[in-house]
Amino acid sequence: MSALFATFQLTALPPQAAAFRAEVKAFLAEHLPALPPDVRARSWMGFDASFSRALARRGWVGITLPAAHGGAGLDAFSRFVLVEELLACGAPVSAHWIADRQSGPLILRYGNDAQRAFYLPRICRGEAFFCIGMSEPNAGSDLASVSTRAVPLPEGGWRLNGRKIWTTNADRCQYMLALVRTSGEAGDRQKGLSQVIVDLAAPGVTIRPIHDLAGDAHFSEVSFDDVTLPPDALVGQEGAGWEQVNAELAFERSGPERLYSSVVLLDAWIAALRRLPSIRRDTVTVGRLVGRLATLRAMSLAVTARLAAGESPLVEAALVKDLGTELEQSVGALAEAALGDEPELAADTALYRTAAYVSQTSPTYSLRGGTREILRGMIARGLGLR
Repeated sequence: MSALFATFQLTALPPQAAAFRAEVKAFLAEHLPALPPDVRARSWMGFDASFSRALARRGWVGITLPAAHGGAGLDAFSRFVLVEELLACGAPVSAHWIADRQSGPLILRYGNDAQRAFYLPRICRGEAFFCIGMSEPNAGSDLASVSTRAVPLPEGGWRLNGRKIWTTNADRCQYMLALVRTSGEAGDRQKGLSQVIVDLAAPGVTIRPIHDLAGDAHFSEVSFDDVTLPPDALVGQEGAGWEQVNAELAFERSGPERLYSSVVLLDAWIAALRRLPSIRRDTVTVGRLVGRLATLRAMSLAVTARLAAGESPLVEAALVKDLGTELEQSVGALAEAALGDEPELAADTALYRTAAYVSQTSPTYSLRGGTREILRGMIARGLGLR
């Protein structure tokens, strides 16, 4: 156990990344309109292609991708700062989120030269938005049991059939990076899995949005009925999809986005307490939340340092994600309880609406990026407990 925790070395932001923060703040002050907190709390799911393209014009979509491919060529620490500032102010990041965070880096690492030349500049210009094709109906969180299948065609290419679900923004994206089975059966588990890029405008692709409790429709079910994929749809090696998707999930689980889903609510709560200094009990609760946030931020920075060194800290990222999700959900639950206990707080309509939204959506925090049970299984294996 001590060996795992020893990998979380206290890490400070490099000077250039710390200096970058002022540049990001200035950009947001210019490009982000003043919005109420219940709107800004939708940051993770806020889809605004024009805002994403304004970021792209600054080189901040695909920020870690090489300049030769249209990126800014900055390091993982600069991305940490950028994401931290975007989420802290509730910027709408959903349009470019997946392509920037994981699809682009995965194509850079595993794609061929033609794929890099085609997709990466488009990602960096904010012209190619990606969604993730991992989860499936009837598979739950058992990612290795996917049954969507790509069969090789005699003339080259693939024929794709199957379904994906809980696919964020599939109805608004141009491409999906999907984990599919190219050989064997579902019972073969990790063997025979590959990753393919699917053009979502291709014939045979059907996208059905799913409305959630908050009335939004960020998720979709995507069906593939005899979809023809070109030969270059395959990313990396056939059959190496399990290794590749785990590398992708390390990018997804490790960053500050796993800590700040409820931070707009936390800020609004703190602002309300400053206006109501007579409410002292909640200041202790908020102080404890901030202390947990500071600790988890330090852990996330330590994982960022590992990523910057070219490592793939899967277990560490899973631990940060699991603990971060608990914190994010605690903010919503505790704020809701405080509103019930303190009539003066509940009279703050903006705070009330923000807490209501977070309360409705926070159960999803422990689903996206891997369920709590899956993550804890990974952590247990990393600790040698199973």
